[in-house]
Amino acid sequence: MGKIVGGFWMPHDPVMFVAPDAPPQEQRDNVWGAYEVCARRMAELDATAAIIVGNDHYILFGTQCLPRYLIGNGDVDGPIEALPGLKRGVISNHQALAQHIVAEGETQGIDWTVARSFSVEHSFAIPHQLTVQAAERMLGRSIPTIPVYLACGVDPYISFKRAGELGRQIRAAVESFDADERVVIIGSGGISHWVGTVESGRVNEEFDREILAHGVNGDLAALCAYDDADILERGGNGAMEIRNFACAMAAVPNPRGEVIAYEAVPAWVTGLGFLQLFSQESAQ
Repeated sequence: MGKIVGGFWMPHDPVMFVAPDAPPQEQRDNVWGAYEVCARRMAELDATAAIIVGNDHYILFGTQCLPRYLIGNGDVDGPIEALPGLKRGVISNHQALAQHIVAEGETQGIDWTVARSFSVEHSFAIPHQLTVQAAERMLGRSIPTIPVYLACGVDPYISFKRAGELGRQIRAAVESFDADERVVIIGSGGISHWVGTVESGRVNEEFDREILAHGVNGDLAALCAYDDADILERGGNGAMEIRNFACAMAAVPNPRGEVIAYEAVPAWVTGLGFLQLFSQESAQ
């Protein structure tokens, strides 16, 4: 039987790689260092598998096909974009667990779109390379990682309700898996940021800390209570990615959280938050 042993929220800001020296040194050190802390804590959880919940940015999917939610259950590589410091390559996927999640979803009314050959983009690749691969080096072994993509980069957005349902279904599937896996789930996303608009570079620290507080309290209902108009007004179109946070939180049994780091970084156009999700059931 498998188990979700914990989770993380972390950003996937490509501007960090395009303009690494733009913010003040202290902010840069805090952000890069937060990924290292997440990697160390992932290794301490003795993770044997990971799931990264991200979203597309009109890179993989376009007007011809916009899946509301998708899981990679076959061969995986990436990232598909060329970003300085991110190396494209084959990614070890846990195909058996991904296929089990799909099969178990059918019994619960979750009709996964599947990708049997899939190239990820930066919302998966940044957490994978900076956290999962770093944890692999600490442990001296592979941590196969399943990509999950939710529609929250462009509309029509997946609903918060469905994002939570997917997280709970992932948890149930992991728990019914016939191998003793220790799974860590990562919700990948920025908090406040305005993408491709005149407000690009604006960061709303008040909104960001409000979102992080919901993670600390394990308050999925509060996180899912935002309507899209409020998010767009207070957090920007990029903040729709908090749906990835909701999915990850819903997958962790009886969650509570701890903020690892937060930086409001206009030079990287994003409020960057890092949070670890703990299962209170694991602590008992």
